[in-house]
Amino acid sequence: MTLSVLDDSFSVCRLEPDTGIPRWVPTKGLVSITRTAEELSIVCQSDAVPDGVRSERGFRVLKIEGPFDFSLTGILLAVIGPLGDASISIFAVSTYDTDYVLVKKNDLIPAVSVLQASGHTFR
Repeated sequence: MTLSVLDDSFSVCRLEPDTGIPRWVPTKGLVSITRTAEELSIVCQSDAVPDGVRSERGFRVLKIEGPFDFSLTGILLAVIGPLGDASISIFAVSTYDTDYVLVKKNDLIPAVSVLQASGHTFR
């Protein structure tokens, strides 16, 4: 598979489930908003997240170049499997067309190396 690395630093934010979508959430670029009964999670560029918001900062994003048909299996596993074997922690986000894998900034170079050794290519 072909992957690319997004330029920006990203954060994973946790808000209370009854919170509305905050005004600080970017309207462009990669943004993922997921609400459950327990929480509201927002993934976005770190520079948009105000101080005081509960978040884990310092992620880089690996984009698995899609789109992929829904009938295909193992797309995400082909990427996160080798990363897991190398003890590289991930946070995954999926959209209709593709998947994104977030790794901590310090793990980016090892992650790219592991994935290239597993046969993946990077743009």
